[in-house]
Amino acid sequence: MKPSFLNRFVGATAAIFVMVTLAAQPGVAAKEPIKIGWTAWSDAEAVTKLAKKVIETRLDQPVELVLADIGIQYQGVAKGDLDAMMMSWLPVTHASYMEKVGDKIVPLGILYTNARLGWVVPDYVPEDQVRTIEDLKKEDVKKKLGGKIQGIDPGAGLMQASEKTIGAYGLDGYQLVSASGAAMTAALKRAIDRKEWIVVTGWSPHWKFAQWKLRYLEDPKGTLGGLERVHVMARQNFYQDHPKVAEFFARMYLPLDELQAIMFEASKSSYEKAVDDYIAANKERIDYWVTGEIPNS
Repeated sequence: MKPSFLNRFVGATAAIFVMVTLAAQPGVAAKEPIKIGWTAWSDAEAVTKLAKKVIETRLDQPVELVLADIGIQYQGVAKGDLDAMMMSWLPVTHASYMEKVGDKIVPLGILYTNARLGWVVPDYVPEDQVRTIEDLKKEDVKKKLGGKIQGIDPGAGLMQASEKTIGAYGLDGYQLVSASGAAMTAALKRAIDRKEWIVVTGWSPHWKFAQWKLRYLEDPKGTLGGLERVHVMARQNFYQDHPKVAEFFARMYLPLDELQAIMFEASKSSYEKAVDDYIAANKERIDYWVTGEIPNS
């Protein structure tokens, strides 16, 4: 027999009463999510989605990922609108941002080292014709490249460095094309499919180096910087508010080859699947990030 309207009403009222009562109890109310900024770069997407999954499943702390240009992330963390960001390239690439807000943000840890920026060409571009950035000044090289350097989002430190590089090397007539990271790799793929010459703004780690044979152009003037460390930055008082998450960030470190493997798998499937597979295959490392306990050798 179907329940009467009165029975359904009483049941629904009881359910609401239980939910309100539980929400009023200390420790039962839903936690506010911490807000982590990220940029649509492959390495940023990999590390932020990995951190989000571990923080939510192991530390029982909701996480909201906030997509924003890198400059806006620094401002957001400095103002307290964002709790953290995981893509602070130092000491060179983001030096200008640190000069502005470095005294208002707190470094929590280094995610990975030996990162680098540069200009990248497919390996089929003859090295005896194009080995260094200086070689781009040759008229025949400029013609084959269409006078373009394919870039990424305009707020990126790599784009700022690339603008300086064009001036430092006297690359008159070259246009630095702004686009997203995904648009950059799409342009690279089109050129490779057609065996056309192309120069793109690149960085390591990135899955494109696993996908295609590429090389960095030499940068004798050093305008694109050297090796970099990638840091997690947090707002002031983040440790006091979220000590376990702050300690997790302080211990989270990825070997470059493993991060690049996550990114390469994600390019073929999804970042969510690549993250899940990495967590399943690296239980001891994840346990250390979460607890700080060193596994028995």
